Amino acid sequence: MRMMNLQGKVAFISGGARGIGAAAALMLAQQGAKVAINYVRQTDAAQAIVDRIREAGGTAELAKADVREPEQVREAVAHIEETLGGIDILVSNAHMSFVMKPLIELQWEELAQKLNDEMKATFTLTKAVLPGMVERKYGRIIYISSGAADTALPYMSAHGTAKGALNAYAKYVALEAGPYGITANVISPGLVQTEASNDTPFSVKQQIAAMTPLQRVAVPNDVSGAIAFLASEESRFLTGTCTYVNGGIHMG
Repeated sequence: MRMMNLQGKVAFISGGARGIGAAAALMLAQQGAKVAINYVRQTDAAQAIVDRIREAGGTAELAKADVREPEQVREAVAHIEETLGGIDILVSNAHMSFVMKPLIELQWEELAQKLNDEMKATFTLTKAVLPGMVERKYGRIIYISSGAADTALPYMSAHGTAKGALNAYAKYVALEAGPYGITANVISPGLVQTEASNDTPFSVKQQIAAMTPLQRVAVPNDVSGAIAFLASEESRFLTGTCTYVNGGIHMG
């Protein structure tokens, strides 16, 4: 595959210390982007990704912030703009925890927690990077969603509902930011083997693999290629889309 040229672009990746975020950071850096690794608590893991990028000849910086907190995000973005330059690419990927239980047992406060965390993080990050992108008339915004937004799964109502809201929000960002040369797209993975999915029983992973034409569950590198494409100039006429990176499993 021809490498997509991201030379000189600056990418901010929330949740960049592990899983899909870490894979995306390494992929974008490999293609020439300068990468900001956002994290909250996993300092060692985030530093390890920065070190890997630098050792390979790339450029990376830490960007510590709880992406639900506007002031922390403003400070992190200001630091990255000062050290790396204006942010061209946002990968909104930070995982927000949620309660897994039958819908009939779910309390409003539990559903509201996931909705609020998911959308506040998405909203806060988008608001932080959009002004600079508008000024430069260029931007790539990539939101990481979930197949649970389209296909109802047991005990996943809080997660799926919140990701459904994210999918809708991305379309409005695409509509309003498009005239400024900014694209906004969603990637919707199926089950991916990450720390966030460690609690998924092995039997369920086997079942999902059996239902998938590619006969396996995804790993983070399966998703990072799609992120890199949507971050590239090759995707310039794609916006408001949702790309399903799920191995071909039926999602809706």
